[in-house]
Amino acid sequence: MSKILIAAAAVALATSALAPAQAAPTGAKNVVLVHGAFADGSSWKGVYDILKKDGYNVTVVQNQTATLADDVAVTRRAIAAQNGEVVLVGHSYGGVVISEAGTDKKVTSLVYVAAFAPDKGESVSTLIANPPAGAAVPPILPPVDGFLFLDKAKFAAAFAADVDAGAVAFMADSQMPWGVEALAGAVSDPAWRSKPSYYLVATEDHMIPPPAQRQMAKRMGATVSEVAGSHAVYVSNPQVVADVIEQAATAK
Repeated sequence: MSKILIAAAAVALATSALAPAQAAPTGAKNVVLVHGAFADGSSWKGVYDILKKDGYNVTVVQNQTATLADDVAVTRRAIAAQNGEVVLVGHSYGGVVISEAGTDKKVTSLVYVAAFAPDKGESVSTLIANPPAGAAVPPILPPVDGFLFLDKAKFAAAFAADVDAGAVAFMADSQMPWGVEALAGAVSDPAWRSKPSYYLVATEDHMIPPPAQRQMAKRMGATVSEVAGSHAVYVSNPQVVADVIEQAATAK
């Protein structure tokens, strides 16, 4: 090896030795992300990237959103695969899933992102039965073979008004069908009654009215944050969502 190459190698080694190492997160080091209706796990990509960069082990659940029981089973398998404590995160209908699956002893805290937070015996169907006065009506089309979709033409305004137009078009065209049975799935033992909970309210949400989000968060006794964002706030503002998750992970 030439003297020039030897010198270059020495400089590289010295530089790497001086570079600060990525600090390992304190508290829970595992995060399990649960998507909601009309979207799949890929919509968590922005939040996933931030959490991974910050040293967390992140698992993204892929639910079929056909029945609550099936989605809870898939989520529980993801929790079981973790080595250590877990922060369980749910968006939208995913809040119902984490409320039921979060009783697992590995789960130390729950994070609800513009999500439904049912109590015992409640379901999405019961929670949406009496919307606040003046609340926007989600453009859900009539069921086909027991599954629901959002009207593609109204998807952006209702679901993701603050997301890039190209990304919204993809989301609308790649919707996950939402099973009518999933809407009726009732929670038997809500985890938020025994676990610390955090709630991020999306103040520009046209799917779950912000007043309803605040009411659910208050009932839970959750630590509440608010951000000006659409229902897809986890896509449009992943840093805010990641910050809440990391707050839950590091809380004592």
